[in-house]
Parts: sequence; C-alpha cells; structure tokens
Amino acid sequence: MYHSKFLAFFLVIPPPLLSSFLSPAQTLTTRLDSFFHTLPPTQPGIALSIQKHGTIIYQNTAGLANPGTVPTPDPTETIPTPIDSTTNFRMASVTKQFTAMAILLLEKDHRLSVDDPIGHWLPELPRKIGKEILIRHLLTHSSGIQDYESLIPDSQTTQVLDKDVLDLLSHHDSTYFPPDTRFRYSNSGFCLLALIIERASHQSYADFIKDRIFLPLDMNHSTVYEKDHPIFHRAMGYAKDSNGKTIPRDQSITSATKGDGGIYTSLVDYRKWTLALQQNRLINLPATLRRLRFPIGATETNRTAPANFYAAGWFISTHSPTILFHSGGTCGFNNYVIQIPADDWSITFFSNLADNHATFLQILRLLKASGMTDLTQVLSLEEQTR
Repeated sequence: MYHSKFLAFFLVIPPPLLSSFLSPAQTLTTRLDSFFHTLPPTQPGIALSIQKHGTIIYQNTAGLANPGTVPTPDPTETIPTPIDSTTNFRMASVTKQFTAMAILLLEKDHRLSVDDPIGHWLPELPRKIGKEILIRHLLTHSSGIQDYESLIPDSQTTQVLDKDVLDLLSHHDSTYFPPDTRFRYSNSGFCLLALIIERASHQSYADFIKDRIFLPLDMNHSTVYEKDHPIFHRAMGYAKDSNGKTIPRDQSITSATKGDGGIYTSLVDYRKWTLALQQNRLINLPATLRRLRFPIGATETNRTAPANFYAAGWFISTHSPTILFHSGGTCGFNNYVIQIPADDWSITFFSNLADNHATFLQILRLLKASGMTDLTQVLSLEEQTR
C-alpha cells in the first residue's frame, strides 16, 4: 500500500509530534477564523487549505481576486470579484512540480531519460553545454546554466517565451559551475524542460500538461498561461508600492514563460494534485525523490552534510519530520505549498499580493500555537529561489 511506502522512505513521526498533530481541531479553527476576520475584504487576498489524509481540516479565503471592477450589463454599476476555493492563482514557481512531472511521465513512457544530455533534445545549445548537462541536472537545479533573466536585453519590450530563453542561452557557452557539483536555483532550466517536453511529446507544453495531468486528475479549471487566452475565475496580481498603496502588477516581461511559472490553479484543483501525489497515481513520488534528490549546500567533495535537498519541483527538508516545500513568487503573486508525507498533511496558501510572506508566516505561527510542529523552519528554503 502507498502509505507504508511513504513511511519506509520518509522519517517516522515521533510520538510527541504525532500527538501534537492530533490536537483538537476546534482550537485551530478558532484561531484561524479570528485571523481571517482581520484581513481586509476589499484588497487582494489569500486562499488557504489544510488537509490530512485528503480530508480538509480547515479551508478559508479572504479578499478579492480583482480589487478593480468587473463590468455588468448596467455600465453604471460594478461588481467586486471575491476570492473563493475555485479562484485560479498564478502558481509562479509552484509550476515546477508540474513541469517535472511531465518529464517524469515521458520517462515512464520511455520517450526520454533523465540521463539524456539536453543537447540531444536542444541542439541549438552550445555543444559543450548540450553534452555535459543532463535532464536530471535541470530537474535538480544542479546544471549551473546561466539565469536567462540576466541575459534579457535592456531594450526588450515584449514578453519572453520559453523559446526565447533557449535563444538567449544558445549564445552563451559558459556555466556558473560544472554540472552536478553545486545547487543553484534556475528558472532557465525549467524553461528548457518545457521545450524538451514539447519535442519529446510532439505536443505543446500546455496540451501535454492538460492531457496527461489536468484531465486525468479532473483538474477541470487549471490551465497554462497563454496571452489572450481566457482563464476561469482568474485572480489578478497586485503589489504594494513604496507608499504601501496597492497597485496592479499582474504581468512582467518574464510572465509568459511556461515551464518555470506559467500554471494557474485553485485550491479545489490543487487538492486533487496533492491527493494524486500522495496516492502515487501518476508516478511513485517517494522513489522518484530518492532517486533524483540533490543536496543543497553541497560541494564537489562534500555531499553528506546538508539536511536539505531538491528534486523534481520540491525542496526536501529531512529534519524530523521530513517536509516537502515549495514557494512561488512573481510580480503579483505569492504562494506556498507544504506536505508532511509521513502523516499525509498538506498546507496550501495562495495569494494575489506579491511578497505576502508575513501573512503565511503568521498562519504557520497559529498552527504551531494550536499544537502542530513548527513549520517556519522551511521558509528559509525560500531564500534559495532568489
């Protein structure tokens, strides 16, 4: 059975921690309800879901998906758009889980191998880079490939696409370090993975994600961002300016790349994704993480010291209990997802306000006050994404 496999791979929760997870839910509900009542109802907001064994322990939303207005048949009236459990947020780097899964599904289909040199699929890259960097290095941020953001010309006015990332990198034959020697977070790598998915599957990235992930899991309203394509119940992105005023900030020059951050989903649909991972419906996640994980903070001569790893769209903290974590931040969104595999806990936090770190931190502190283990430790991993 799946649960025993997870327990075999991850650390077993010690009795004191297990008892803390079983603290009365009423305390948690009361604390979180009180917190949600303090959130401004007419500003960008948040969506939160906490689950155990697939059962929702707590779920709530606050704020507006669009603090602007939506036209009505009467042009003199406007209607605000409240956030609810079906609101679709831009996932930003949480997208990397889906990109990685697409690669792993193609490997399962024997269409590619994670040990393929990326030059096999992307011959436009300089020969040395294409030969030495493997797909697995992109999946674990251990490729050393250059950040495409630093290569965008100052004169660029149109949004960069994944194919543009390949073009930018094709003119640079150096890397930050030899592959498989260090960890350095790379959006470039996941843009290249999106292109590899397209070439191996003979489908667009968006179509492959839809056909192999969204449709099988009934993630009926999740989508990949494509300019001018409608998005169901879409949250628009916002930020605070230097004076603390809320301003629209939905798009930037890097908002159109897909593999590193282009997926939109909701609490309802992301819960289906979480359950599929916990039940190994697409791949065996524990075995995959064990096979691919790369140590964070490692050097070429020391791979044993780090307690944190990365694999296939997940940071892995092996402190007791083992925690899977990822954040996603863009110009107008801030998301956090956490799983505690040994006991099938999951926490999902989406926000359409950039840099909304403090709100999630406060929620984690309320969870701790309600008897859960202190999860604030994993937020330090977010620094690796900057």
